[in-house]
Amino acid sequence: MVKNIVIGALALALLVSFLFHRTRSDAPPVAPVVVTAPLPDADPHPAPPALPEPLPVTEPEPDPRLAAFEAAFDSVADDPGLIGAAIGFCVLDSAGEVIYERRSDIAHIPASSLKTLTTATALEVLGPEFRFETRLGVSAAEENGISKGDLILLGGGDPMLSIGDYESWIEGLIEAGLASVPGRVIGDGRLFPGSIFADFWNWSDIGNGYGSPVSGLNLEHNRFTATILPAEVEGEPAALGAIWPEVPGVEWNNEALTGPAGSGDGLVLYGGERAVVMHLRGTAPLGEEMTVKGAVPDPEKFAAHHLREALLAADIAVSGAAVGAGELAMKDEVVPVIGKELLVHQSPPLLEIVRSLHETSDNHETECLFRTLALQTGMPAAEAVRKHWEARGLDLSGWRMVDGSGLARADYITPHALARLQHLVSTGPQGTAYMESLLTALGGKLRFKAGAMSAVRSITGLMEAENGEKLGFAFIVNHYGDASSVQRLQGELLGAMAAWGAEDKSAESDDTSKSPDPDTPTDG
Repeated sequence: MVKNIVIGALALALLVSFLFHRTRSDAPPVAPVVVTAPLPDADPHPAPPALPEPLPVTEPEPDPRLAAFEAAFDSVADDPGLIGAAIGFCVLDSAGEVIYERRSDIAHIPASSLKTLTTATALEVLGPEFRFETRLGVSAAEENGISKGDLILLGGGDPMLSIGDYESWIEGLIEAGLASVPGRVIGDGRLFPGSIFADFWNWSDIGNGYGSPVSGLNLEHNRFTATILPAEVEGEPAALGAIWPEVPGVEWNNEALTGPAGSGDGLVLYGGERAVVMHLRGTAPLGEEMTVKGAVPDPEKFAAHHLREALLAADIAVSGAAVGAGELAMKDEVVPVIGKELLVHQSPPLLEIVRSLHETSDNHETECLFRTLALQTGMPAAEAVRKHWEARGLDLSGWRMVDGSGLARADYITPHALARLQHLVSTGPQGTAYMESLLTALGGKLRFKAGAMSAVRSITGLMEAENGEKLGFAFIVNHYGDASSVQRLQGELLGAMAAWGAEDKSAESDDTSKSPDPDTPTDG
């Protein structure tokens, strides 16, 4: 009790002291303090006052044209054939602005769609009328006053040179009085430095026709056709039949077997630069004679051999053998030069070659253009491509180009860059020529170049939309499980682009079921 009285007295003293100091003349008046204990049933943590209800937010109606693109991707969201796939898509309007994109800044392996970067550059840098030149002449060598001249075939990188051209040359040579060749027939295809095969091409590519080498001399695309004859019993060896054109200096190791009926082409040719043995492995289907295309291992010797054969067939005597300049150089022998020119053969104009390679997706023709860009600009081909298009406003971030055709899996580019390329070239100085060189589909609305390799599909080009706009686009898929799933998505996207600008029409196109098929898996 006494303790409580003492505590109360002290509390009263403190209160008086506090009030005294707060009521001095230099302090504002203070209201008396009243201490009230909470009621026993009061909530010590009352809830905060309720906030007013938020005003309703009206979402803008989605653009139905964009909704068509979203719907296309939604339609394959659970498709098992696309699980784990890398999918990139970009479509630009006629001003080059993005309409819709999906991971378009991620670099993808493009396969043959990359060819459009090579052809577009060649058209703008070399010009549509550019022609390759092949020269034929004789050396000026003499011995004891007697001409020992060699006939020299000097290549200029023409990808379209044919045996038929030889035949027309010989007619002119005979008319000019050529009766014999006292020396050798020398093929000089040393125009392009480095290997005749592109870096990063697979071992299984460089023996097959779609991976044929690139030289200054390119007779018949440096390819041959071999006939394969299956046995009458599955599992037995298949026979190697006729080969045309003949490939000189090569032996054949045939390990091909007969596969099940209807199994298709399971054959692979293995060769290499100046290979003297070519290997044939895999299977040919039971009951089907078939042909395969192979890559010539020594283009110089191949071109010289068939020129010599054509001369002999025309009763023009040839004293020496057919040899390649590279073979002579390897032996430290002098390679003669043309002393007297007999003729100059020109290729078709560049635009005609571009049309051909867009139609057939020919890797060899594309690589000839790519390497010629290096010669004409004096810099590595990829650097020439980069400098040209960066000057034209193309952002090539995330880009790598180790060949011109897209056969190498070390190539990559973003869908945005590929789509913007289509816009820039189509609106540039060679726009009409470029667009007319592309394949067409969907009643002419679509102009495109497609690409395909194992687990790679792509398509790029220009679509004429419902509102008349020319839309540049690129669609690339890597690492998919089912090509038909890719094809379905591609058809939906092409339909959405075709319907762009339609006011009262569905984004579905009646022609989407005719979506263009990409290239065969082996052409890059």
